[in-house]
Amino acid sequence: MNSVVDWLRTSTPGLLVLCGIAIAVLLVVIIKVKLEPFIALLIVGLGLALAAGLPVNEIVGTAIKSNESLLETGFGGILGHIAVIIGLGTVLGAILEKSGGAQALTAKLLGVFGERGAPIAMGLLGLIFGIPVFFDIGIFVLAPLVYVAARQGGKSLVLYALPMLAGLSMTHAFLPPHPGPVALGGLLEVNLGWLILFGFICGIPGFIAAGLVWGNWIGKRIIVDVPEDFINDGDDTTAEGGGAGTVATKRPVITTPPSVGTIGAIIAVPLVLILGATFGSILLDPGNLLEVLTFFGTPAVALLIAVLIAFYVLGIRRGSTVQELSKLTGESLRPVGMLLLVVGAGAFFGKVISATGIGTALADTMAAAGLPIIVLAYIISCALRVAQGSATVAIVTTGGIVGPLVAAQDYSAPAVALIAMSIAAGSIIASHVNDGGFWIISKFFNLTVKQTLQTWTVLETILSVVSFAVAGILFAIIA
Repeated sequence: MNSVVDWLRTSTPGLLVLCGIAIAVLLVVIIKVKLEPFIALLIVGLGLALAAGLPVNEIVGTAIKSNESLLETGFGGILGHIAVIIGLGTVLGAILEKSGGAQALTAKLLGVFGERGAPIAMGLLGLIFGIPVFFDIGIFVLAPLVYVAARQGGKSLVLYALPMLAGLSMTHAFLPPHPGPVALGGLLEVNLGWLILFGFICGIPGFIAAGLVWGNWIGKRIIVDVPEDFINDGDDTTAEGGGAGTVATKRPVITTPPSVGTIGAIIAVPLVLILGATFGSILLDPGNLLEVLTFFGTPAVALLIAVLIAFYVLGIRRGSTVQELSKLTGESLRPVGMLLLVVGAGAFFGKVISATGIGTALADTMAAAGLPIIVLAYIISCALRVAQGSATVAIVTTGGIVGPLVAAQDYSAPAVALIAMSIAAGSIIASHVNDGGFWIISKFFNLTVKQTLQTWTVLETILSVVSFAVAGILFAIIA
């Protein structure tokens, strides 16, 4: 018995077996037992640490001091990096949503592209509005606007919905301040500026292939009508909750929606500031200018500036009170807590992977097999996504596994960012019935399960594969 335990704890094959068992247990408790991923990651991380023979004081600290334990550093390290960014990004998205920015963007884009180009307009709407707004919130806000475009165009709802969904999915998977890319920035220790740059470079081709090319092709072959209970009696009507079986309700009329230029400028502010700091550190010598760029380009500061501008331009200047903005802020932050706990637990799991030597064992095995790290990262992320459905769990778990391998190599920041893109791409592949987003889309856009598999599942797979292909080609050039 002791020899088996020693083999598991000290040999490369044994450590890989321990890792495989841990991931299998994680999937079982999430999929079969239906345990919250936060609790599941915590239990499996602690179990793996004990099974691998790590000292208890290294895992959880002592009764006197715990702040250097894996549990504390795993949670604290990643949450210190991402909590402020995700919180501010959530607030920015909320104020943009409430201001009527989506309606203004829709009207402008439909005016530019016309009736024939309405699907492209819907795709750009999802792409632009998806930068500051979480995926599911984006669907809730934009679905009624897609209904209007489909009703006016007289074609299948699929033709208009898929480009919009591709835009939302691409930004959610690849661009900060969304939770996955931000978490990867912390787990792989890469600047968010590089993630923004390569998020666009890798994600846009995937968006075009999945949302515009595939959406146009399949939208002409699967005919879905706008839900009958959606009543289009003017700009003051929207479907509460959306989709089949919901009731259309009145929403307040936005008499003076913000201009498209205003919305675009507010969305661009944090992106430009973060990118300015990233490239300033490369192009400029140390000095006052670089310090200014670094300060204002720090993601938390850049997003705080954008939030303050949005509060004034879209709130106070348009008649909102500080109390109303505070209430909106509080309401928007309520769903963030569990998300942060999942990311923190995933980071702890990654710390355990590193401390047990499993990361080194994976690196040795990968080197022996000749498998590039970017391919390994994509495969692991894909497997976890397909198995348990959550993109966030797939990202933080894969980041924890791959993080030690990245740290052990002398990769440049752009190369690490491309590895992050491969993980993000894998986390969205083949959305199916174990993914909550699958059912939201099915209900909101009047699709049967078969139709959702034929449209949305294929879209996500195309977006994943194309974006990973771009990341892989660039990695081969850069690394």
